[in-house]
Amino acid sequence: VQLQASGGGLVQAGDSLRLSCVASGRTLSGHVVAWFRQAPGKEREFLAAIGWSGGVTYYADSVKGRFTISRDSASNTAFLRMNSLKPEDTAVYYCAADLYVGGTYYKEGTYAYWGQGTLVTVSS
Repeated sequence: VQLQASGGGLVQAGDSLRLSCVASGRTLSGHVVAWFRQAPGKEREFLAAIGWSGGVTYYADSVKGRFTISRDSASNTAFLRMNSLKPEDTAVYYCAADLYVGGTYYKEGTYAYWGQGTLVTVSS
């Protein structure tokens, strides 16, 4: 599976942004797709995950209520809608995918497939 993340950019605090993660090579059916981010000087942080077949979602407490993960099976694309952005949301955002993730959906090492990252910069 090849993943291509896009949609990042420079926005102001309070703005919204939607990131996309397009998969190619095979369908994401049966996979879990997740979004992580990495701010300068910090470790990669789990944000959200979605089970592709059933649509079950999981969120980090830090973004619950502001970020929404979704997917479109027809286009093999996952999305991350981010509302009420804050300067501390500035980071490179990555999508990741793998089969049969189970209870370790929040761990970076769980995922074999990664997109290249898209930079989100939130100005105050």
